[in-house]
Amino acid sequence: MPRPNRFYDVIQIGPVKVGTFNNGRGQTRHTAACTAPGCGFSTEHRDRSAAELAARTHRCNP
Repeated sequence: MPRPNRFYDVIQIGPVKVGTFNNGRGQTRHTAACTAPGCGFSTEHRDRSAAELAARTHRCNP
């Protein structure tokens, strides 16, 4: 069984990275997290398209 929170298929959209991982329950999840200092934006989604949409529409306000 793969380790939880091991990201793969990672892309970067502006300052936001989108990655896929398998959680501890055997589910595939997708996350978007901003890499800008002091931002703190991150979301988790069931669909890759939702995570990519969150990354594309995120506006940083650190």
